[in-house]
Amino acid sequence: MNLTVLIPVYNEIQTIAEIIRRVKAVQLASEILIVDDGSTDGTRDYLITLKDDPIVRVILHERNQGKGAAVRTGIQQARGDWIIIQDADLEYDPRDYPVLLQPVEEGIADVVYGSRFLGGARRPILFWNMVANKILTFITNILYNNILTDMETGYKLFRRDIALQIPLHARGFEFEPEFTAKLLKRKVRIYEVPIRFNPREYSEGKKIKMKDAFIAVWTLLKYRFVD
Repeated sequence: MNLTVLIPVYNEIQTIAEIIRRVKAVQLASEILIVDDGSTDGTRDYLITLKDDPIVRVILHERNQGKGAAVRTGIQQARGDWIIIQDADLEYDPRDYPVLLQPVEEGIADVVYGSRFLGGARRPILFWNMVANKILTFITNILYNNILTDMETGYKLFRRDIALQIPLHARGFEFEPEFTAKLLKRKVRIYEVPIRFNPREYSEGKKIKMKDAFIAVWTLLKYRFVD
């Protein structure tokens, strides 16, 4: 499988080298595509040192635009036929790539979501973050007549050509509900698998905030009626 691991990055100097090491250790990526979204903490300086790495490509946004913008850039620039979105903060474990890939290899999915709520090993998640995730997933299922368990998961594997056919506009964390809404409206085959999850605290640099939950609700409602 020709696989691009897409890593959107913003101020992750503490973890970027380790996540690259972990992705390489799995030995499944054809390329590691890193989109730096205007980091100011030294991440960009580190990424520049990787210019001779044969498997790593780096794209630099001149200013911070948001995770969704970084992911959209990555989708446009990826060389792989398949893309896995990999956050740089070590919450998601690349050792789960074979689990994500299995439904694709069996020919039963075009998109695979790694669910944090299907029984995989995990460090206890922040309570209100869990509540927000479950409410957003519940709203998704009501609006789009589905039974997902984790719409907001950061682990999404998908065919690049499918993503290119979908008009995506998200600039921030609303990428997850927009992408999911548009996949469900198009009846794309989505499969969920359990994954490990090691959530970080806000003191450790977690960026998503409660206001993003309200933005997600509006995004789900909006794309139920427009494209």
